[in-house]
Amino acid sequence: MPNVLIIDDDQDICGVLSKFLKKNKYEVGVAHTGEDGLKELSASDYSLVLCDYRLPDMTGVETLQKIRLQRPRTAVIIITGYSDVKSAVETFKYGASDYVTKPLYPDELLVTIRETIAKNEMRNSGEKSFPEETKAETRNNKPGNELVPFIVGKSEQALMVQRYIELIAPADMSVIITGETGTGKEFVAQSIHRLSKRSDKPFIAIDCGALPKELAGSELFGHMKGSFTGAIQDKPGSFELADAGTIFLDEVGNLSYENQVNLLRVLQERTIKRIGATKGTPIDVRIIAATNEDLNKGVKEGRFREDLYHRLNEFKIQLAPLRERKEDVMIFANHFLKKSNQLLSKEVQLFSAEVIAHLTDYYWHGNLRELNNVVKRAVLLTSGEEIQLDSLPQEIVFGTTSTGEPGQADGEQVGLLKSIAGSAERQAIIETLEKAHYNKSKAAELLKIDRKTLYNKLRLYNINV
Repeated sequence: MPNVLIIDDDQDICGVLSKFLKKNKYEVGVAHTGEDGLKELSASDYSLVLCDYRLPDMTGVETLQKIRLQRPRTAVIIITGYSDVKSAVETFKYGASDYVTKPLYPDELLVTIRETIAKNEMRNSGEKSFPEETKAETRNNKPGNELVPFIVGKSEQALMVQRYIELIAPADMSVIITGETGTGKEFVAQSIHRLSKRSDKPFIAIDCGALPKELAGSELFGHMKGSFTGAIQDKPGSFELADAGTIFLDEVGNLSYENQVNLLRVLQERTIKRIGATKGTPIDVRIIAATNEDLNKGVKEGRFREDLYHRLNEFKIQLAPLRERKEDVMIFANHFLKKSNQLLSKEVQLFSAEVIAHLTDYYWHGNLRELNNVVKRAVLLTSGEEIQLDSLPQEIVFGTTSTGEPGQADGEQVGLLKSIAGSAERQAIIETLEKAHYNKSKAAELLKIDRKTLYNKLRLYNINV
């Protein structure tokens, strides 16, 4: 039975989620601070952690880093307010598996939890990290069969990326894919693998951002029994598991200097040596790396080896952010609509004209990942066949345009916030939250309002908690 640890200072949320997850056959642990959560993790092994982005004693990034060090194989979903999505997206650099936004909807959360645990188990077991639909396509790609392509946008940038994929896939060269978080770098890596001569061999995805420096060598190259404390048996690394296939190194810029040296040796000698081994093992692996950082800058600052960069950068693919590809937004939105209908057993058919306008014009800090989450939530909240504005988060309806400037509706809200009464109330709420150490239940009591009213005020005044 999978078990989930909830780390949130909001006792009401913990209680509701705990009861709901237990009803759906999950074992549940609860902690109200980051420190208590880490203690619980040291005592028990959890399949997944649901962690609030803002905790009384540490930030979401700090908690995530410590979780990764303590339990590198445990999946982590960040809970955040929608107005804090930009910050939550940054946690992917440090190994977050996904994020969910408040208010939480049980059905949506359950789907996300199931997907995350399944993907994490697949990665931990060393199986091919294809989505189910990709596995089905791969099985059908026998000689003479037409390859079913992934969804491709119609923008100039999207078509150029597709041309690059088709050009480089058969060449067996190393590839670096660059772009913001959520732009689909692993999606492109899978596409390259599927069109390559290695398509019937393993595709192993490694999130270098989620690998603690102390364990990265073991995860990548394996270890021998007794080579260090905790090495109770021989363990093959990801490179051995990917032999004859493709290994995808996501957030490669996060590798420690020592493991950069080891990776360079693999590229030069085409052999790997497990930790504690006396001899190397020949391997045949294609490497595709990805990063949302400027590796050239990393080289200049001495954080990334120049020789390794040039070895990896035999071919580069740059992915544009979604806000620069307006014509692609609804192509992906409709794809996510179909996917969400299947996941949630719904029959939503289309988006209203107003919704289309807002989705197209929104800034999309989290790119395709954020769009997927927004569409999934909208499908969940839609009772008819057409998604309406009231199913979108307020931050999109009253949010920023694709230029990053306040939209018309947002301008009206800003005007309201500038009123004397509104400004005073906002300040009072912030001061009370600080006094309550950001415990929302306690803050509501001090303000003599119920929790629902407090949540409405937080959204109204765009207070990120």
